[in-house]
Amino acid sequence: MDTFILAVRTLSRLCGVTAAAMMGASVLVVTHMVVVRYFLNESTVWQTDFVTYVLVAATFIGCPYVLMQRGHVNVDLVPLVLPHRARLGLAFLAAAVGLLFCGVLAWKGLDLTLEAYREGWQSASVWKVDMWLPYAALPLGLGLTCLQYLADVLALATGRDLPFNMRPDER
Repeated sequence: MDTFILAVRTLSRLCGVTAAAMMGASVLVVTHMVVVRYFLNESTVWQTDFVTYVLVAATFIGCPYVLMQRGHVNVDLVPLVLPHRARLGLAFLAAAVGLLFCGVLAWKGLDLTLEAYREGWQSASVWKVDMWLPYAALPLGLGLTCLQYLADVLALATGRDLPFNMRPDER
């Protein structure tokens, strides 16, 4: 149990580092694009597509890390007024809904990615990106988010984590 939770949290940290690196790469590519277009007066071919696809991918790949850090938007009002057991039940319910939602999106994203691969879909731009590459970020990121939800549920069920990071006596 501890090994699974630790492994998933390590993967989530790796996702966070990867997403940050992707954002950094996007900043560098935008800088390159500005220099090439406005100072060298040349056209750019791949930069806009690259930045768009990489920033969207960073969003999905960074999702498990944000979940692990409990950085997603939430409303604290309801857990604050609930007793500990109800708070725990609400945490399980929220994780189950999140797991179901991410699982369905990961599954449908995998279908889309495989279809794009089989059919040889390419972007309409001059760069002609094979679309399965940017689409793959959806099932990858959300699949790993499902693992993080499972690790969170196990940590809650075994008392390793507190629901909403609130002590039982906290109100």
